[in-house]
Amino acid sequence: MENITDLFMTIIKQSPSLDIAESEFRQMLIDDPELKRAYKEYCREEGTSERRGFRDFCDQYLEDQNDVWNSLSDYDNQE
Repeated sequence: MENITDLFMTIIKQSPSLDIAESEFRQMLIDDPELKRAYKEYCREEGTSERRGFRDFCDQYLEDQNDVWNSLSDYDNQE
């Protein structure tokens, strides 16, 4: 199985909203016991709950993406 965070990013990029992404991920957990084990391990390592792990990742990922755009915008405004 690919790295679980790579899977998270794939789901985020393919979904029109975070709610839909989370719903799709939850369905994947039901259908795939190996993924569920990997997700539990991920949550344990990250110190987050299984209930919030995916959403926490999404929030951080989107914040990081916004930071990139903001830094580019700041650079443009310096001229």
